[in-house]
Amino acid sequence: MVYWNSNVARHPDILRAVPAGCSSALDVGCGDGLLVRKLASAVPSATGIDKSPEMVAQARSFSDDTFVEGDFLSADLGTYDFICSVATIHHLDFELTLARMRDLLRPGGVLVVVGLARDASVRDWATTIAAAPIVRTVKVLRRSRGPEGMPTMKPQMSYREVRTAAQRLLPGARYRRHLLRRYSLTWQKPS
Repeated sequence: MVYWNSNVARHPDILRAVPAGCSSALDVGCGDGLLVRKLASAVPSATGIDKSPEMVAQARSFSDDTFVEGDFLSADLGTYDFICSVATIHHLDFELTLARMRDLLRPGGVLVVVGLARDASVRDWATTIAAAPIVRTVKVLRRSRGPEGMPTMKPQMSYREVRTAAQRLLPGARYRRHLLRRYSLTWQKPS
């Protein structure tokens, strides 16, 4: 199934971040497996994990890639050269999840998190309001939609809280706020 939305819009950046020589990748909160299927074309071993039995069933119906149904924080997983997560971390304990991603990453590996945060400052609100007409236009033109049954949740952390926690847990991580109401964190684990 192919579709476009604010999360899928970040997929090209995520795929460009896959390090050379990457042999294994993990998508945390894989949903219907769209990003795992894309990763599988670039990485010998791509795995997705999601807590939702319905989403894992959808993912398995679309491909033979590896999908794990379970809680990322407690599932028995290996280590990876590349770990990514899109619009998932706000459903979990942010710091525990980011620390677990960091710990499952092999030395030299790359972590990319695309997330949602809440507007909490005047600057946040101004950015959101200024971008609203562009966001709406892009979504209409691209016929934005997602897979059926995708769990949703409003983010509790502000952009500033996300950035501050990430800098503490992932020294040197690159933080960017994106137009379509997303932020990204990119970090390479020291070798």
